[in-house]
Amino acid sequence: MQTDPLKVAVVTGGHAYDVIKFHKLWQSLAGIEAYIQHIDDFAAASPAVRAGYEVVVFYIMMMAGPTDEGLPGYRGRPKAALEELGRAEQGIVVLHHALLAYPDWPVWDEVVGLAGRQLAGYEHDETMAIKVSDRAHPITQGISDWTMVDETYDMADAGSDNQILLTVNQANSMNTLAWAHQYQASRVFCFQSGHDHQAWEDETFREILKRGIAWSGRRL
Repeated sequence: MQTDPLKVAVVTGGHAYDVIKFHKLWQSLAGIEAYIQHIDDFAAASPAVRAGYEVVVFYIMMMAGPTDEGLPGYRGRPKAALEELGRAEQGIVVLHHALLAYPDWPVWDEVVGLAGRQLAGYEHDETMAIKVSDRAHPITQGISDWTMVDETYDMADAGSDNQILLTVNQANSMNTLAWAHQYQASRVFCFQSGHDHQAWEDETFREILKRGIAWSGRRL
């Protein structure tokens, strides 16, 4: 059993966030060595560097499809970098607004495991009663239902071809809140939660996120 920290790339871009509290979130996750970086830095790194991460967590919200054309060198080749996902057993975590990234790019539909990723609406600061729908999965095993304040997304639900882990029954929200699936050779964990510090500071949210990363990286 591996005991060294799990090396994780946390890829941002396309959406503002509270930098200090976001960094504190990643510092609080025991056993995870997080390298927070913009998508430009991730795409500009060498293939060997990108492959060196056991898990890539996406916290992006780029709305135009990725391209390698007409970009300055420091932005790398984001389309080519993203198309490498799934070729090896590198874990993938899609967190919160990353579910909405690249809405017209079919490859991201496959990564997320969700077609029709069009957002009909959203609400901030909603008190959500979250249900554990799969109590046997390693990510959610032993976790009790809990209440948390977060942003909701009104959009299509993840289908039955995914392992549905968390659900919520709430107006202006999708019902499926967290799910897992396989994308080519990669394990993928998708978590709709995580808008701001109200979620990040929640102990159960942090535990689910940590387990989701460990599971996708084949440490759980």
